[in-house]
Amino acid sequence: MALLRAAFSSLLFSSAFALVQDLDDTFKDSRMEDVWLVDFYAPWCGYCKKLEPVWQEVGAELSRSGSPVRVGKMDATAYSGVASDFGVRGYPTIKLLKGDLAYNYKGPRTKDDIIEFANRVAGPAVRSLPSRQMFEHVLKRHSVCFLYVGGESPLKEKYTEVASELIVYTYFFSASEDVLPESVALHELPSVIVFKDGSYFTYDEYEDGSLSSWVNRERFQSYLPIDGFTLYELGDTGKLVAIAVTDEKDPTERSGRLKGLIQRVAAEHRDQFNRDFQFGHMDGNGYINSLIMGEVSVPSIIILNTSNEQYFLPAEPVEDLEQLLRFFSSVLDGSAPAFGGDGIFRKIKRVVYDARSTVMSVFRSSPLLGCFLFGLPLGVISLMCYGICTAESDDDTELMKRDSFTDEEEEGEEEEQPQLTAGAEGEEDEDGEKIQQKSTTEKKVD
Repeated sequence: MALLRAAFSSLLFSSAFALVQDLDDTFKDSRMEDVWLVDFYAPWCGYCKKLEPVWQEVGAELSRSGSPVRVGKMDATAYSGVASDFGVRGYPTIKLLKGDLAYNYKGPRTKDDIIEFANRVAGPAVRSLPSRQMFEHVLKRHSVCFLYVGGESPLKEKYTEVASELIVYTYFFSASEDVLPESVALHELPSVIVFKDGSYFTYDEYEDGSLSSWVNRERFQSYLPIDGFTLYELGDTGKLVAIAVTDEKDPTERSGRLKGLIQRVAAEHRDQFNRDFQFGHMDGNGYINSLIMGEVSVPSIIILNTSNEQYFLPAEPVEDLEQLLRFFSSVLDGSAPAFGGDGIFRKIKRVVYDARSTVMSVFRSSPLLGCFLFGLPLGVISLMCYGICTAESDDDTELMKRDSFTDEEEEGEEEEQPQLTAGAEGEEDEDGEKIQQKSTTEKKVD
């Protein structure tokens, strides 16, 4: 019986594996006939290996649900030319390819999130809602959705263009005015509306600027839980991110109060701050600490500017709503001091911080491996430095020997010089005596 279960499980896995196709360099020319969800991976990438079982589940689920999306994977290192043509810069990279368009997936790498992305992007950019029942169903299913109300118009053309661009983030619908409930009152048609936070807000071209910018700002709930993926996506909105840093495993009265205060600002002061701020809370301070390369206490409030890596902290602990509102206003008018930034010294600090964090994580996870990885290169470098220093010492010794030999030679020459001088003087005296003797002899002859 156990053998049958194992064989059945193996059959299920192999069938799921078959639903994910291995792609090669012929894929670029043959893909246009279908909608493809592709994982561009590298065999040595740890994150790619972690995604592999999830990717098999995605392929099986989409096939089982009758989705038109085909699932594949490509070794981007073996087919680097094809990967480069699709704009692959890192691993793993998930893209949905529909005709000439390629959509990047940037969300959490879970089965449900990837499947939701595939079904959303594979369908039409703007989905029609033919009835009020369908409209109510959509509101219950989606926390944020955009709706165009009206007939053909230049605004609808813009809306369709924006939907084609931002369908990777949220849903876009269209409907006639009679589909809307009586509680939704529109001052003019056509109109674009966003439904979220239990309410609705209408796009105003004169106050809100371009439709694309407005949709990008409004595609999140006013207040939401924030993690690393969400913070990365919030960077595209251009908003400052106000976060209550809390510990959800050990909630305290102060943590609850700070979260409540930020929620009140998001709901009651939307007109004043919604254009510039996104509000939320984050569990734990680990991610924030690595982001600012510092230490944030828990609980506390911090405002992040993801565009230039600056952050703001209140000068004193926030105790009430008025104090929090003053802090937000001081950030907007520039009177609050900004920390961090993306200057050259900050970038150097980031390199050092990341290197230190990597070393510490390796030693924490595997001390022996850390000693081998970092001890061996340090040992080799130490030997090289010792060899260089020793070579310099030998040269210096040789030079000193040469200098001593030169000094001895100079002393020998100095000693020989007086001897030569004395010899020369002796020879001169002998010559003088010979001359005198010769003169005496000559006189006797005379």
